[in-house]
Amino acid sequence: MLFDIRTIVGALIGLYGVILVVTGLVSDTAEDRARTGDWNINLWAGIAMLVVSAAFLAWAVLRPVKELVHKSEAQATDAPE
Repeated sequence: MLFDIRTIVGALIGLYGVILVVTGLVSDTAEDRARTGDWNINLWAGIAMLVVSAAFLAWAVLRPVKELVHKSEAQATDAPE
């Protein structure tokens, strides 16, 4: 498999998303909610990051990088020996 930056970006965003979801579920204080207008912002940001991560990883799987083949290499493999 060729190097694809989409998998690395998707994995990192997914990791941060999981951390934020866990943080939002475990440590949601009234003070935090007061600062964000009664929103659990860690939870919602984590869910959004997981969605973006899934989109990046799906993009990498559905549209893989194709290896560039030069014409001279293709002709050399097609020629009979």
